[in-house]
Amino acid sequence: MYSRIRPWLFRLDPERAHAATLRLLQLVGALPPLAALVRKASALSPEDPIDLFGLHFANRLGLAAGYDKDGLAWRGLACLGFGHIEIGTVTPHPQPGNPRPRVFRLIADQALINRLGFPSRGAAFVASRLRGRRPKHLILGVNLGINKDTPLDSAADDYTALMRIFSPLADYLTINVSSPNTTGLLGLQQSAPLSDLLGQLGPHKTTPLLVKLSPDLGDIELDSALDVLLRHKVDGVIATNTTLTRPALSSPDAGEAGGLSGAPLARLSRGLVGRIYARTQGKLPIVAAGGILSSQDADAAMEAGASLVQIYTGLVYRGPWVVKEILDTKQNG
Repeated sequence: MYSRIRPWLFRLDPERAHAATLRLLQLVGALPPLAALVRKASALSPEDPIDLFGLHFANRLGLAAGYDKDGLAWRGLACLGFGHIEIGTVTPHPQPGNPRPRVFRLIADQALINRLGFPSRGAAFVASRLRGRRPKHLILGVNLGINKDTPLDSAADDYTALMRIFSPLADYLTINVSSPNTTGLLGLQQSAPLSDLLGQLGPHKTTPLLVKLSPDLGDIELDSALDVLLRHKVDGVIATNTTLTRPALSSPDAGEAGGLSGAPLARLSRGLVGRIYARTQGKLPIVAAGGILSSQDADAAMEAGASLVQIYTGLVYRGPWVVKEILDTKQNG
């Protein structure tokens, strides 16, 4: 069914199409009869639970941050069968992000390029969207970022404020220091700034805390970052964010600036997962994100060392039933 709808959806500007999809999913979450129909169509049998970070996940597949930035449609998205959903990236104060156009479909490559720059309605708005009814068995994460005008040496203030707001509302929190679209943010992955940041956040930690890393880290940079994560006893790592590199691409918009996601990211993301697993000897739980468009991609990420996987671009290209497809294939395969 989605293959018939997608050509019409792809006639729209990517952000308009995404907004329309979120409105539909928001409607699903708001209307119990419609939610029940979607849950029935997405039902999985059997479940494949896992315990991680002190949390019980109904299955290993989640929705990556970036899809539902402001917490508009997560209850409807939960009806698709996700074991966890990560909201955000959320910034303390509302900000518009970068000028449009800022999202580009690379259809021939099953990829996206975005230079969104953390558009966010702000922490107060998102917090209001997370209060109230929670779908049964859903693990909810919130991805935290800094405002564009926040100096990097004050980044801990933004993250701390967000932790105070969202720790009572979320099951885990993710510190985003790897978006390529916020000036200077990637520098927070370096050993000294990362250690200083986590040292300041540590006293405020009451909820499992993860850190999201870039796929573009070299071996020395990765080793240094992992030493810091282990030393500060973070609960897990998400690998990866989007990449600034450009593997061989076929689409006309391949040269646009921004972070690349989707199928071309699979090799980089899987490689980083394997490097993290080897360097930490499996001591740091890994959530694989990037290039997950099929059950084969999910299996490959877990074989590389991931305990959980997340999708985003795969949902854009494959549609809502990709969730059931990935989970049913894994659980019954």
